[in-house]
Amino acid sequence: MASYPITMMKMKLNDCSPPSTAAARLLPFLGRHYIHFRSSMGPFQNPSFPRTIVARSAFSFSSVVTAAMASEASVKVIDGKKVAKDIRDEITAEISRMKDSIGVVPGLAVILVGERKDSATYVRNKKKACEAVGIKSYEVCLPENSTEEEVLKYISGFNDDTMVHGILVQLPLPSHMNEQKILNAVCIEKDVDGFHPLNIGRLAMRGREPLFVPCTPKGCIELLHRYNVEIKGKKAVVIGRSNIVGMPAALLLQREDATVSIVHSRTKNPEEITRQADIIISAVGQPNMVRGSWIKPGAVIIDVGINPVEDTTNPRGYRLVGDVCYEEASKVASAITPVPGGVGPMTIAMLLSNTLLSAKRIHNFK
Repeated sequence: MASYPITMMKMKLNDCSPPSTAAARLLPFLGRHYIHFRSSMGPFQNPSFPRTIVARSAFSFSSVVTAAMASEASVKVIDGKKVAKDIRDEITAEISRMKDSIGVVPGLAVILVGERKDSATYVRNKKKACEAVGIKSYEVCLPENSTEEEVLKYISGFNDDTMVHGILVQLPLPSHMNEQKILNAVCIEKDVDGFHPLNIGRLAMRGREPLFVPCTPKGCIELLHRYNVEIKGKKAVVIGRSNIVGMPAALLLQREDATVSIVHSRTKNPEEITRQADIIISAVGQPNMVRGSWIKPGAVIIDVGINPVEDTTNPRGYRLVGDVCYEEASKVASAITPVPGGVGPMTIAMLLSNTLLSAKRIHNFK
């Protein structure tokens, strides 16, 4: 239904490189200073060196020592690239079986309006991913000055096209268009992005099943499942409450019988709340915001953030980091997704999965 590109922004390099020794890593806990992040989440306690937020009193100094002394090799890296490849291989095999059995090939239609380079790149990547697994890709590229009526006409056509099983409108749309009107025009049976209000409503209700689950949150939960992370009865914190990731992720965790808290821009003491979590899903788009001292020893971290930060040592002039300071978190967590290579590859894999699911449902193929 809808898909947002990640807007590349120039940001100052957020250094969260660890000190060279475990003893040096403990120095920050001897003093406190304050730093203000660019977000509106308020002042967070943070020492001057090496930029690690103070642990306060939520867990004992001895536990900090234990976490600091742990080697980075002890953390399990949740490999989203590998899991996504496994899922694509499974999809390829299932599409082949479907084609051989009933002669149907799943189809995904993507509508792109405008000439944004980032949006065009995302559409191109989705098309390649479709071709790789055997999904037929239908692409419509309209100029920036197109009317709503033109876009709605194509959506209506794809709604009625029996060869198309999923429809995706690439966002953002030009400012003169009513985004909700256009997105709501996609029929719910082909809403493979899972953002239709009826799909989200069903996701929120016990005893109801959405036709589709939003791709990125679905990918987060799939990573937890594939790495055998127990969710039932665990404390989970979702950082961020967007309609695209945060809120659906919280609903999915709740469906898995986790006890869920949501941390957002108006949350007081976000680090203290986050430190209670067995599972953390962060999706706020703030580079290295979640420091090692926010994390309970042994927690599992799913980092959705993909943030470009300035890096003069990189030929591109920037590098990608997550919302979580990986170097610090890997000393404390039991498992963590890297950035890049964690959640990112899962999003497109889940889009392919939803498209296959739609085709199987429409054609009653088991």
